[in-house]
Amino acid sequence: MWHLAFQRSQRVAEEMKREIAQILRDELKDPRIGFTTITRVEVTKDLRYAKVFVSIYGQEVEKEQSLEALNNASGFVRREIGKRIKLRYTPEVLFCIDNSIEHGAKISRLLTKVNQEGNKQDV
Repeated sequence: MWHLAFQRSQRVAEEMKREIAQILRDELKDPRIGFTTITRVEVTKDLRYAKVFVSIYGQEVEKEQSLEALNNASGFVRREIGKRIKLRYTPEVLFCIDNSIEHGAKISRLLTKVNQEGNKQDV
């Protein structure tokens, strides 16, 4: 039975990801929200809470402002989700910063640097 609940929460998470991305792109007009990408959504099995992981491009201050603006708009986002996805209970939305893209870029830069240094030693 838990397998079905897991599948359902994953389907809801994917649908929420699509809808929230569209809401952020087309309907939220807060100037504090910069270039934001939704990387994933995790929904609890009981569908009460949804963590929306976002990658925000910019300096640390801009990221904090964007995250604050997103969390301030979470009520609006939740209402819109409730209109678009037919659920008995619309999950409470919490936005969290996802640094995985930046982390991957940093690792890539470090590997490139190590590779270049290794090539210099071979010469």
